[in-house]
Amino acid sequence: MQIYRLPALSDNYIFLLFDPEQRVAAVVDPAETAPVLRCLKELGAPLVAILNTHHHADHVGANTDLLQRYPNAVVYGGTEDRGRIPGQQVFLQAGDRVSFSNRTASVLFVPGHTRAHIAYYFPPNQPDEMGDLFCGDTLFAGGCGRLFEGIPAQMVSSLTKLRALPETTRVWCAHEYTLKNLEFALTVDPSNADLQQRLVEVKAARRRLEATIPSTIGLEKRTNPFLRWDSPVLQSAMKAENAIQTFTRLRGMKDRF
Repeated sequence: MQIYRLPALSDNYIFLLFDPEQRVAAVVDPAETAPVLRCLKELGAPLVAILNTHHHADHVGANTDLLQRYPNAVVYGGTEDRGRIPGQQVFLQAGDRVSFSNRTASVLFVPGHTRAHIAYYFPPNQPDEMGDLFCGDTLFAGGCGRLFEGIPAQMVSSLTKLRALPETTRVWCAHEYTLKNLEFALTVDPSNADLQQRLVEVKAARRRLEATIPSTIGLEKRTNPFLRWDSPVLQSAMKAENAIQTFTRLRGMKDRF
C-alpha cells in the first residue's frame, strides 16, 4: 500500500492510499475534490473507498462529488456519525476491521474532538516495517484537537489508546499545525531537549515549505505535551494533581495561545 499526502484548503492533508497491484485507490478524509482527482488521474486508478474519521466539513467536503464520479466507492465512518457523513454506507465501531490493498486496519474509537471520532490503524505486515495511523483531528504533530463535542476525560482516554501503539507507527494527522503546536509546547515544557531540537527542525522544514507530516508515535511521546499529561514536569507546570486535570489545563492554555 502506497500513501500519498495531498495538501488541501489552507492547512489540511488528504491521504490517498494506492494499491499498485490492483491499481485501485482509497482516500482518507477528502476535504476537496480537485487534489484527489488529480492524484487518481496520475495513478490511473479508480476510487473504491472513502475512509472518514469524523463528520467535519473539512474532512468530508468532497464525499458527494467523488461519489458522483465513482458511484461504486464505499464510504466508511463511525457508527455514531450516522446521518452526518455524506454518502456513508459502512458504520464502524471499535474493533472493526477495514482492509485495503495488502493491509488491514483496526478501527479505534477516539472521541473528544467530536463524539463520534474514529481512527484507522494499519499495523505493519512485517516486524521491520512501520505501521500507519490515520487519526484525523484527535492527535496532531505536537498537539491534539480541540474539544468540540467531548470532555477532557474522553480525550485523555482516546489519546491513551493512540499512545499505546508501537513507537514506530507513522502518524498521518490531517492538519499542518506542527510549528504552532511546538511553539506552544515549549512554553509549558521548556527544558525538554527533544522538543527543543524538534522545533529547530520543524522551523527549518517550514521555511523550505516542506510538510511535517507524518510524525511517529515515538516522537510524539517525547515531545507532545498532550501525550505527556502524566509527566511530573508538566503536572508541576500545570499545578495539577492528576492526568485529566493536567490535560484540561494544557488544553485551555492552548485554546488561548
